[in-house]
Amino acid sequence: MKKLDFLVGKGSGEAQVVLGETGPKDLAMTERAEYRLDGLILTIEGVGRSKADGKSALQAFGIVSYDDASGSYRMRAFNDGRFLETEMKLADDSRGLSWGFTFGEYRTHATLRINAAGDWTEHHEISAGSSPPKPLMELKVHRQ
Repeated sequence: MKKLDFLVGKGSGEAQVVLGETGPKDLAMTERAEYRLDGLILTIEGVGRSKADGKSALQAFGIVSYDDASGSYRMRAFNDGRFLETEMKLADDSRGLSWGFTFGEYRTHATLRINAAGDWTEHHEISAGSSPPKPLMELKVHRQ
């Protein structure tokens, strides 16, 4: 789990997310990642509020753990009253992660990176059936 130290901390920034048929929505974001249970798990919480009216528009909570049997990181993510589980892959340079979910005909793929300045960026795509991927969310958070 110590390989995920680069995630630990708090930050704030902004995101653009496509929610349903309403088109892109600009959000003010906060992210918080911290180890729990003596480092056995890493929790990540992201909250997005609409820049237009300040109302909550996105709440996500993830629990990351390491599976000794498979030698892989696993994430259980909660959002909008649902949860999904997936494998997370650590980037070769150990400064990023990627993951994705499949639910029905929909597939998502996300890439998270931490740059030298400590900025946290995420790029999310979604596709349905045989359609090519489309942007779902872009996020950039600065460390506090």
